[in-house]
Amino acid sequence: MGLPSVIINFKETASSAIKRGERGIVALVLRDGVDNIESHEVLVPSDVPTDLKEFNREQIQLALMGYETPPKKVIGVVVPEEETNYNEVMKYLETLRWDYLAIPEIEQHEVMTIAIWIKSLDKKVKVVLPHCKGDHENIINFTSDGIVTENRTYSTAEYCSRIAGLLAGTPMTISATFAPFNEVVDFEKKTKAEMDEAINKGELILYHDGEKVKVARAVNSLVTTTEEKGESFKKIKIVDAMHMIHDDIKKTAEDSYLGKDANSYDNKCLLITAIQAYLDQLVLDGILDNKFDNKVYIDIEGQTAYLKSIGVDVESLNEQELKEYNTKDKVFLKSNIKILDAIEDISLNIIV
Repeated sequence: MGLPSVIINFKETASSAIKRGERGIVALVLRDGVDNIESHEVLVPSDVPTDLKEFNREQIQLALMGYETPPKKVIGVVVPEEETNYNEVMKYLETLRWDYLAIPEIEQHEVMTIAIWIKSLDKKVKVVLPHCKGDHENIINFTSDGIVTENRTYSTAEYCSRIAGLLAGTPMTISATFAPFNEVVDFEKKTKAEMDEAINKGELILYHDGEKVKVARAVNSLVTTTEEKGESFKKIKIVDAMHMIHDDIKKTAEDSYLGKDANSYDNKCLLITAIQAYLDQLVLDGILDNKFDNKVYIDIEGQTAYLKSIGVDVESLNEQELKEYNTKDKVFLKSNIKILDAIEDISLNIIV
């Protein structure tokens, strides 16, 4: 049977108040002269531990640059220099709360190990990896090379901390597409055709518009779409909103509902009311489309299938009776929502 669970599935087609949780947390895995794995929480530049080596301090500062805002927090997860793999740090990271991960000194042969681990996690998190054809919405495949600032030149892997911080500092109402990098003076540029090809392959790349360096388009590594994961799942903004909604509802359910209320129809309605109020607020916040219903309700199909599986004569029940029927310890809910994307493509026909 296992632990009680909250399962929330997003498909492309498709009471305690629920509060917006803390978002925009970056985790960085850093190698340094420590004996065991340790972590440091950094909210502002003055929090950066002075006993870390210069490279690691700089990586934290890179992440803190953010975009519209700095990340809410940067967690420096420090591992021993001589650590030969990431097995222990992966276990450690599973115990922490974070949204974006970067590993600036990762070797290319280690990239797929992290990608496979991220895909396996029962956590709504993202990782920025260098040259990683992850084909997954939780993996950002950063591929721009030879990044030069006024102070130094960065490898693709080393600049993943900056990308993670930028994405974490992007508000839910906008996209990181065309977010500027004022510190970058040069990088290995691509032609228009090469950039289009890279984006279509799920690569997040830099773009120079003739005046400044920007994110070309804020996409993740997902390339292979399915009926349940369509084109929207390629957008970092959309996936971020999905993850936020999942985490907020899950946390409230665990803190205020699981094991704390009788599974009566009235209490199910209270839970529905709480989720609906949360969705309504997301509409007001400009995260959900106000022209769409964005409703939550009892999943009649799911509930009927369950009742049938435990021997209930569902054919003799009308819809309201099905809604109110005792489902033991299980609650079946369904919601249709529409997450707003950002303006990214404009077509203007001018007749003269």
